[in-house]
Amino acid sequence: MLLRTFGWSMGVTVLGLVFAAWVWGWEAFGVVLILSVLEISLSFDNAVVNAGILKRMNPFWQRIFLTVGVLIAVFGMRLVFPVVIVAISARVGPVEAVRLAVDDPDRYEALVTDAHPAIAAFGGMFLLMIFLEFILAEREITWLTWVERPLARLGRIDLLAPCTALIVLLVAATTVAGQAHVSTGHADKAATVLLAGVAGLVTYLAVGGLSSHFEHRIEAEEEREHEEERRARAGGGRPVAALAGKAAFFLFLYLEVLDASFSFDGVIGAFAITNHIFWMALGLGIGALYVRSLTVYLVRQGTLDDYVYLEHGAHYAIGALAVILLVTIRYELNEVVTGLVGVVLIASSFLASVRRNRALAAAGEAPTGP
Repeated sequence: MLLRTFGWSMGVTVLGLVFAAWVWGWEAFGVVLILSVLEISLSFDNAVVNAGILKRMNPFWQRIFLTVGVLIAVFGMRLVFPVVIVAISARVGPVEAVRLAVDDPDRYEALVTDAHPAIAAFGGMFLLMIFLEFILAEREITWLTWVERPLARLGRIDLLAPCTALIVLLVAATTVAGQAHVSTGHADKAATVLLAGVAGLVTYLAVGGLSSHFEHRIEAEEEREHEEERRARAGGGRPVAALAGKAAFFLFLYLEVLDASFSFDGVIGAFAITNHIFWMALGLGIGALYVRSLTVYLVRQGTLDDYVYLEHGAHYAIGALAVILLVTIRYELNEVVTGLVGVVLIASSFLASVRRNRALAAAGEAPTGP
């Protein structure tokens, strides 16, 4: 079962890592590997959410999501989206950005370095909002209870997450960005950081609003479907299949929006590790394939994973990457060390989940998720 589900992803991983080492060297091998692990860890909750929704769809729409959806996820968000970010930030066309990355890497690196404050501010705010929305929400199961419970109580205050994010942005713009201006002699980056950070915040709110819109449409369609099913059993009403198809279509759209929103954190977080768009696309693409395989596995098994702290670890990794991005507006951090921060947090949450399951088994209780 595992080999059949993950075999394709494993094969692509081997080919991708060999290709990276052969073309770019061992540094690229390490960065691609870290990006793959990062994408898998940050998107673990994505796979769980996808599986929970995907199992409500019929086999046809499941195949559509796992085929067409893979193309959108791998080639759209993991390959095209990083190029678009670089093109917008560096004020060049997408084709020109790719040409520079291939033919003139020094010029490309200079453009990306110059655009890095905008990229870091945009991504830092987007990732910070993901982390804040998670850490300020009340939940039954907590990992670092001494931190999560008090913050969850604070989270009852309306609009606390965006207000906190804006305060962090103001601090970054007036301290980190301002100090970078003084130390380098370049044009003041404070306005750039503020504008890009607000854009990241607005993007997060827009994606969240679109996801909520589709979720409400799905609930409305499912309610209509249940009503039509009751009428059909009574001998009247329209065919149930048409409404089921419409509900499945909204589920498909909702899943694509969710998948795109989840992929933002991996793509933006990757800029904290490397500016090389091909390393980024290869590493994130490999990770995306594993996420899809994990989604299929969860659907076919009919159960969700018992490692309940992994979601916490993933969101702490997102929070760490948000801080790292903001810090890199001024300070240069080693790519491998930066990537390992997320890996360590995920590994810690995994080991904590294992210990929890063993303790529950020893007490005669079945491990259960939230």
